[in-house]
Parts: sequence; C-alpha cells; structure tokens
Amino acid sequence: MKIAVIPARGGSKRIPGKNIRPFCGKPIIVYSIEAARESGVFDEIIVSTDDDEIAAIARQAGATTPFMRPKELADDHTGTAEVVKHAIAWFLAKGKDVSHVCCIYPTAPLVQAHFLREAYDLLAGSDAAFAFSVTSYAFPIQRALRFTAGGRVVPFHPEHRMTRSQDLEAAFHDAGQFYWGTVAAFRDGVPIFSEHSVGIVLPRHLVQDIDTIEDWEQAEYMFRAINRY
Repeated sequence: MKIAVIPARGGSKRIPGKNIRPFCGKPIIVYSIEAARESGVFDEIIVSTDDDEIAAIARQAGATTPFMRPKELADDHTGTAEVVKHAIAWFLAKGKDVSHVCCIYPTAPLVQAHFLREAYDLLAGSDAAFAFSVTSYAFPIQRALRFTAGGRVVPFHPEHRMTRSQDLEAAFHDAGQFYWGTVAAFRDGVPIFSEHSVGIVLPRHLVQDIDTIEDWEQAEYMFRAINRY
C-alpha cells in the first residue's frame, strides 16, 4: 500500500491561514491533493491536520482525514518526519500493509503529478531509502559572495574567482515539494539529505518556496505564466 501524507496544521503565523489561503482561485492545499490524485500512484491520500476547516476542505478535494493530529504534533517545533511517522503508526495499527509513503507539502501549487510518479518509480527501482524533488541553483555556488565585517565584498571561494562557469560542478537544493520514502526509512529515522536518497530534478520554473507574502505573490505569477491563467 502506498499513501500520501499532506501535513497541514492550523495556526500559521507568517502567512495566516496559509494552508487553505486562496491561491489563483483555490485553497492552496487543493493543488497538492489534485496532483496526488492525478498521479494515480496512491492507495490513499490523507491530510494530517489539527484544524477542522482544513480537514473539511481536504475532504471536499478528495483526500481523507482518518484522524485529527494530536496537539503535541501540531506546534511550531514539530518536524515533518514526526508527522509522517505518526501517520504510518496509525495505518499499521489498523492492520494496513503500508510499504511506501510520500509526504507532499500543502503549499506546493506547482507540484506535478508526473514527477510524483517518476519519483516513486526511481525509488522502487533502486535500493535507496528516499526519493525527493531537487532543483539546480541558478548561479554557480562556487561564485558566491559575502560581506566582511568592514562591509567589503569578497568571494566565499577565491580559488574559483577565474574558473569558467561551465567548468564548475552543478549544485542542487531541495525543491520543497515532496519526499517519497520506504516505511522502514521513515520509522528508523534514516536521514533524508544523505547518500541514502536519490533525487528527481525539477526545472527551476516549477520551484518556489512559500514562506512570505512576497514568495506567495511570486508563486502566483509563476503559476499564471505556466498555466496561461
């Protein structure tokens, strides 16, 4: 059994109501649910939440809310891994034979169904513990600059001051959309950002972290451009 876990607690501080705030005409969490449904890879798509309004919207969009997340897992300090482990424990306690879990963030309106499928195929066809979305940095990280205490600008890596961009190794970062993993890997606390994982590369125009109102507006511009909206 393969399940999607969308962690969506209430009480966001930086963007009030973030997980169900309207994004280009829909509550933002709906895009994650729709992508999961369209992928056709999940036996069940659940939303782990402590909020009744989020739960109602999730069910209307086609997800299930088989439990309400306990308060001790709904504060500012609870990590995503703990939420996923709680969901896994709930399913196993019900006698469900869960093999793989995909955590999909509720504020990932650019997530694409086919990447969810491809990431699962990549994980299932390897001996890795996790498969998650990554994207490339737009500028060589070896050319990064920093300010000194005196306000001067200097390179982080002076040895690459004159190295041609095409001769520098490409660098990638977490795209912040989804994380596939085996049940054993989640339960055992295997580190995701390690040699235990494989990455599926997303184009940069499909990646936008949303932590501030400015991020939100940028994501809406990108969504409208991609979808001719």
